[in-house]
Amino acid sequence: MHFKEITVCVDMYGCPNRCKHCWLGTTPNGSMAVSELEAVAERFRPFTDCLQVYDWYREPDYRDNYRELFALCNKLSDTPVQHYELASFWRLVRDREYAPWLSSLGLEQVQLTIFGDEKTTDFYIGRKGAYREILEAIEILIENRISPRIQTFVNKDNIHELEHTENLIRGLALEERCRFFGGRFSFFLHQGSCDGENEKLYDVRVTPEDLAKVPVLLEAYTLKHFGKHSLTEVFGNTEAALYEELAEDSSTASYVSDSPVFYVDKDFHVYPNISAPVSHWRLGNLKTDGAEAVLENYRGSKSAAQQIRLTVPLGQIVKAEGSRESRRLFSRGDYIEFLLNRYCRTGCAL
Repeated sequence: MHFKEITVCVDMYGCPNRCKHCWLGTTPNGSMAVSELEAVAERFRPFTDCLQVYDWYREPDYRDNYRELFALCNKLSDTPVQHYELASFWRLVRDREYAPWLSSLGLEQVQLTIFGDEKTTDFYIGRKGAYREILEAIEILIENRISPRIQTFVNKDNIHELEHTENLIRGLALEERCRFFGGRFSFFLHQGSCDGENEKLYDVRVTPEDLAKVPVLLEAYTLKHFGKHSLTEVFGNTEAALYEELAEDSSTASYVSDSPVFYVDKDFHVYPNISAPVSHWRLGNLKTDGAEAVLENYRGSKSAAQQIRLTVPLGQIVKAEGSRESRRLFSRGDYIEFLLNRYCRTGCAL
């Protein structure tokens, strides 16, 4: 059994936040040893000529040895790993060497998430003081010639606070200050997927009339970011329209790829990078089952979710779990995964 490329992301230390939008969930933090990261890599190595290893899948650079871990991931990987435009705002405000280090890696943008005003942002991030830390992180990034990229997850509870976010962007002169050092400020908003923690926000998911509440400036930023012509293109169709489109769809689908990405949690359970790492996506345990068995389960679509999507007609899943009256907005792919996760947890899957 051989794969073109395998990427392994290990949740070594977890995350300081408990965000209510997080599709990865808010599972307990772990504290894995560096030697365990090395062991995970060596278990997967025989099955590919191109292995990529990351020490996180929730919060990058959460622990003090982040430089050591980044260097180790590069050593364990067959091609250089990317840092991506993700960083820990928790660390940005606690470690003054962190932003210069990010800059030394060539990072030109770092993404931050704001949900509205201070109270709302602290609530959705799940930690008091988070909003003020984000504002401080913005200043630290700009001082180090790194442009902040702000995203906002919107629902019916916080969409009325978009004016606050617009005023914040204008008040901090973010576009002008980034342009001053040759950077580029950007912003975008969306509703997010509907799995993990975000699935619990289904009842307050935005509907078409909410899109008119988006300030013109934030709409322009969002359309530019996604390369779309309207917010409808960004937010997708109503659940009712998607239900109508998919209810008679007899197709099935495989999630198997020759270049898979896997999540390994603190207990060495392995999940494909498709949806939230929960039990019906679990492929096995790396320590007790071994990498070969885990990969055989993946290639054979043996996790409960993969097996259902491979064998149950899509229309059956839609009719069992969808709503023909709901006006909540979804992209097609997010809607299918939302219903699949529901289907996996109900008696319909048995």
